[in-house]
Amino acid sequence: MKFNITGRNLNVTDGLRHMVDKKLGKLDKFFKPDTICNVTLSTQRDQQKIEVTIPVKGTVIRAEESSLDMYQSIDLVVDVIERQIRKYRTRIIDRNQSAQAFSESFIEDEAEEDDAEIQIVRTKQFDLKPMTPEEACLQMELVGHSFFVFENGNTGKVNVVYKRKGNTYGLIEPEG
Repeated sequence: MKFNITGRNLNVTDGLRHMVDKKLGKLDKFFKPDTICNVTLSTQRDQQKIEVTIPVKGTVIRAEESSLDMYQSIDLVVDVIERQIRKYRTRIIDRNQSAQAFSESFIEDEAEEDDAEIQIVRTKQFDLKPMTPEEACLQMELVGHSFFVFENGNTGKVNVVYKRKGNTYGLIEPEG
């Protein structure tokens, strides 16, 4: 794997770079050598955060972890990504377009049984009402959900607002 390591509010030292190479290098067994792995190390207040994004054709494997120590965050994120890859291996690899990013040995390994198949247990229908993203956030809080789908009154397109860590909100808009 090829690592693109960047730091935000943090100087990426040789020690951190070596640790990322060593720990995330364990993921080499899953991917081909030319696979790109984007790693962002950052610090916010007393939290040391690592974000790892591995774009493979047709999908993106992503994880982020934070703790009081950057080295611990690196260990945590490796475990999360490895778990994601193993859990979703059949779903990821069954799509032929994304199989080319993975190593042959990983593809040929016996697939572990998925302990949790995706099951849609409830379908809900509702009217999309035109509103601003701020009004949508208020509606989301009123119904007690962590996301809210609405029609953006300014653009006329379907948008989603969602609750983020630290009591902030995110807005998802379609491109174009």
